[in-house]
Amino acid sequence: MKKIIITISTFILLAGCQQKDNFDASGNFEADEVIVSAQQNGELIAYSIQEGVQLKAGATVGQIDVKMATLQKEQTEATIKALHEKTSNTNEQDLLVKKQLAVQEAQLDQQLHERTRTANLVKSDAATRKQLDDIDAAIVQLKKQISVTRQQLSVNNSNNSTQNRSVLSEKAPLEKTAAQFQEQIDKGTIINPINGTVLVNYALKGEMQVIGKPLYKIADVSSLDLKAYITGTQLPQIKLNQQVKVRIDQGEKGFKEYPGTIVWISEKSEFSPKTIQTKDERANLVYAIKVKVKNDGYLKIGMYGETLFK
Repeated sequence: MKKIIITISTFILLAGCQQKDNFDASGNFEADEVIVSAQQNGELIAYSIQEGVQLKAGATVGQIDVKMATLQKEQTEATIKALHEKTSNTNEQDLLVKKQLAVQEAQLDQQLHERTRTANLVKSDAATRKQLDDIDAAIVQLKKQISVTRQQLSVNNSNNSTQNRSVLSEKAPLEKTAAQFQEQIDKGTIINPINGTVLVNYALKGEMQVIGKPLYKIADVSSLDLKAYITGTQLPQIKLNQQVKVRIDQGEKGFKEYPGTIVWISEKSEFSPKTIQTKDERANLVYAIKVKVKNDGYLKIGMYGETLFK
């Protein structure tokens, strides 16, 4: 009777070992985890992160106090506005000079007309030569005055343009400074970068933050990657995009199976990690692979899983 019990126990043990070893590769599930950090210094005045909450990419989840950057931007914008008040406008002065020029040109036309009339009178001895010479002298004088007036108009415009350019040359650097302050203001708003589930929260509302300090960790767990290891003899059996089976242990319920796809195969071998099992436990060199599996809610990051190629 004792021999029979030993035989049955041995059979059960062997059957259990055969069931346990019935896999091609094993490993742990993982996901691409993103640690969102503060991009600005200041008090965390608004924050709505809770572990386990699902967030959409682009969602606003918090705000760091950026009052100082806001005031600095407003001050810079006020300085830019003041520059325009320093510029000069020559419209009124130009209008006055142009009126003076118009009067001089009218006087010149009158003198030219008077010279023609006087020249005719001189021919008929009705006027003296001196009268004609006086008119010629007046015409020369008016032409000189008109030339000076036109030059004055040109100089006024040139000086005004030079002065305004000098003042407005300060505008571009100030606009760049305002843009830098705006960038600081924008970075005070905490924007969630990806669709996913919050894994760990590191911050609380009211805490002081510094640039680079972690706020929370998030990952897209709608699908997970089973990172497993295979031996060199198994390598020819697999290829990218190959459909395989993945299973997890459910205790007394046995195994739960999932369809998976091989999405990555390492290009080089590595020494077997102590924490993993392979088909051939004596293998020293193994290759890492990743099998993508759609998550139905049961799969967790770090959970142990096995894959079967056939």
